[in-house]
Amino acid sequence: MAPKTNGRVLFNSFPADYPVPGETVVHDTSQTIDIETHPLNGGFLVKTLVLSIDPYMRGRMSKPDKSYAARAPFAIGEPIVGFGIGVVVRSENSEVPAGKYIYGIAVPHQEYFVLADITGFIFLEKNPGLSWSVYLGAAGMPGKTAFAGWKKYSHAKKGEVAFVTTGAGPVGAMVIQLAKQDGLKVIASAGSDEKVKFMREIGADVAFNYKSTDTREVLEREGPIDVYWDNVGGDVLDAALEHAAIHARFLECGMISGYNIGYQGIRVSPYLKLPKSLAIYGIAILRLGQYDEEFYTTIPRALAAGELKYSEDVKYGLDKVGEVLLAVQTGANTGKAVVVVAEE
Repeated sequence: MAPKTNGRVLFNSFPADYPVPGETVVHDTSQTIDIETHPLNGGFLVKTLVLSIDPYMRGRMSKPDKSYAARAPFAIGEPIVGFGIGVVVRSENSEVPAGKYIYGIAVPHQEYFVLADITGFIFLEKNPGLSWSVYLGAAGMPGKTAFAGWKKYSHAKKGEVAFVTTGAGPVGAMVIQLAKQDGLKVIASAGSDEKVKFMREIGADVAFNYKSTDTREVLEREGPIDVYWDNVGGDVLDAALEHAAIHARFLECGMISGYNIGYQGIRVSPYLKLPKSLAIYGIAILRLGQYDEEFYTTIPRALAAGELKYSEDVKYGLDKVGEVLLAVQTGANTGKAVVVVAEE
């Protein structure tokens, strides 16, 4: 077979604030590959099918600092990496036969790539009622983050009040539904009326657009909050602290309000945390692997059966990665951001 283009998305420069399509990353088509003869050296060749574009990726576009995500920034001139799914097309590794589907956190944004072994990846079996893209959202890392974080840290009790930010995103949407299953009243916020409509459809009791509605007024009326799932940080975290109940649990999953323009420190008096006896937990999915089996046993089935809802924003082609990276950081995406690289 003649060599074919092996498209890639290369990290080109560190952005000053928001990533700029065509500058921060560039779509490169200069590399070619012969999929029948390309050396494997005992490894296996993978065809990339779908890629996940996630908020945390902004941290890897920053120069090294004390941020957990920026410890290993993307390498200038090399493909960016992230969660993705591919299919093995050729193999010299007896443990990884051709035809197997693999999922992992370090999938390079390119059409084909070679791995030496399966370390850092897992095999996936797809529920026939779901597309592969769902395994990067509600049935993948975001859904698992919500599931494991809620199970481990929420200590939810029926009748309590939960406040979920970025409630229309893949993490927040799953948290809303898990909280409702546990019998909580759920307040949820997002940045558009379309997203507010979706949050209501999946069970939020109080859903509002934080851009047009005052968060503090909502929390004053509907709180106090027993469980706060934080995806944004900044002033909303302050508002949640002000309206927290005694023994409230704060589940800190993300702070996207500061990823591009700098973090805002807590402005309310730290003394608030003392008389309220608050508990604050950091959600790091790589430390919550004890929930993997339960998640994959229950959640894909529930999604396929329609018992749990999800929303996707799917784009096609590696050339779309730059614009999707920006959309995720600005909140312009309307569901879980996924880029389809190739059909099976």
